[in-house]
Amino acid sequence: MKTLYLECSMGAAGDMLSAALYELLDDKEAFINKINNSGIPKVTVNAEPMTKCGILGTHMNVLVDGVSEGEEHEHHHDHEHEHNHEHHHSSLKDIEDIIDALNIPENVKTDAKNVYAMIAEAESNAHGKPVSEIHFHEVGTMDAIADITMVCMLMNELKADKIVASEIHVGSGHVHCAHGILPVPAPATAYILRGVPFTAGHIKGELCTPTGAALIKYFAASFGEMPVMTVDKIGYGMGKKDFEQANCVRAFLGSTNEKASQITELSCNIDDMTGEKISFAMEKLFEAGALEVYTIPVGMKKSRPGILLSVMCNEAKKDEMVSLIFKHTTTLGIRENVSKRYTLKREIIKKETPFGEIRIKKSEGFGVVREKYEYEDLARIANEKNISIDEILKELDK
Repeated sequence: MKTLYLECSMGAAGDMLSAALYELLDDKEAFINKINNSGIPKVTVNAEPMTKCGILGTHMNVLVDGVSEGEEHEHHHDHEHEHNHEHHHSSLKDIEDIIDALNIPENVKTDAKNVYAMIAEAESNAHGKPVSEIHFHEVGTMDAIADITMVCMLMNELKADKIVASEIHVGSGHVHCAHGILPVPAPATAYILRGVPFTAGHIKGELCTPTGAALIKYFAASFGEMPVMTVDKIGYGMGKKDFEQANCVRAFLGSTNEKASQITELSCNIDDMTGEKISFAMEKLFEAGALEVYTIPVGMKKSRPGILLSVMCNEAKKDEMVSLIFKHTTTLGIRENVSKRYTLKREIIKKETPFGEIRIKKSEGFGVVREKYEYEDLARIANEKNISIDEILKELDK
């Protein structure tokens, strides 16, 4: 299983996360071109080599109107940059409009807007105002939109099956902002990190910003120690501030052993139902969440032809499936078997072709990658063009 592990021993900020993930890419130049052509107003991005405590990594330098964020304000990986700039205020709606206008995939836009929604909810809770009245300071400016958009784009490019993060070191002490002196972690950060393991550590200062907290919480499926994995690539995303410990987020990309999931298989023999009624029962089982439902012709006692109905489901769905089988079939008994199931990860991707957009089902795992055109799309095109599916496939394979 393709696994991404994020080590947050020095907290997390948007620029550090984007730099760490950027280092994992094969074609780094292509990504920089994509972000610079995405349409973020006034923004250009370049990746700069940076060394911390003798370790070479990358810092993502965001320029707004040609001015580096480091020149305009010290982006020191602390909360100050999220609250100290009264010259630019943006509502959540303003930010969503900017993101919607970007030249990036729709799923990346959705991710970016969801991350901002988490930050807005946290700020709303901290300030006691409705989300509609929340106006972002620095987090709403173009450089911050670039940080969040980059992380969402990079996650989309890397396509890890599983994302795990370490506990997050948030720092300690206090931080100065436009509202006064706040404790670390700042209220918005603490709110976002509810349910996430974090620790103050020994560093004085703010290590985790609301943006970093939201990105980690949104993408990480679990938190804890690094899983046993075969590592292929390591990325170091550097913060600008210097500490006695290397100020970076470290990202590991590799593979963990695929494991079988456990499923329940329920089956019964039926010889006194019509095909229509069995079909209806199958539909109800699928609607309720069955993983698979199928029938097999069988010979039953007294030489009667019948069918074997099999239903595969997760353990949590077993009781519901049993009830539905008794409700919608004539069986008097159900057999249960517990099985292990190995599956490939599946996703639907879209491809532009001479026939227009066609969906492709991509399956990956256990060292195997497969792609197959969706039958419904091929059938639709065959009907529209009055040609055979084989003719379509021959053209697509050219």
